[in-house]
Amino acid sequence: MFSNGSLLWQDAPAAELTDFLRKGYDRFSGQYPKFHKMDALSKLGWLAAEVLLRTAPVEDHLPEQVAIVLSNRSASLDTDLRYYNTVKDIPSPALFVYTLANIVIGEICIRHGFKGEHIFFTTGGFDAQQVMAYTQILLNTGVATACLCGWVEVMEQQYEAVLYLVERQQREESRPFTVAEMKNIYDLRS
Repeated sequence: MFSNGSLLWQDAPAAELTDFLRKGYDRFSGQYPKFHKMDALSKLGWLAAEVLLRTAPVEDHLPEQVAIVLSNRSASLDTDLRYYNTVKDIPSPALFVYTLANIVIGEICIRHGFKGEHIFFTTGGFDAQQVMAYTQILLNTGVATACLCGWVEVMEQQYEAVLYLVERQQREESRPFTVAEMKNIYDLRS
């Protein structure tokens, strides 16, 4: 797990996703019992938001003005397939609630009290132009003063999360908000 290009924590290379998420939760979070009920996509996005917001807090922004713009390739397909397998016997309501990709946004909002605009795009790959255009509209129109942006993908044991914070009033140490810089951030994920 990296933050601003610096390694914060690393798990054993052969770790299963569930083990990685649990160890990351133990390392970066603390007590939040609802975490254990989430699907893998929500856990990954939630954990990435925890790490990001430790170094880039948003307390200076009204909860109504913190937006979230996320995307991925598989939507909630990983959870959808697991839910489908339970339908053969007894459908699992615990899995059903996670059969929408935007639930990860809801989990982040609940944890941090965010009440701003949010959207989840499903695209073939990380589309920095789309994320930037949508975020820029939110910031330029005054709908948001801060926006948590990024990519959160889970499909079986393949996963990746890249989140970054964009603020209308940029911090001194902030990277520029450009398509090229977002692609650079995304490319640093491994």
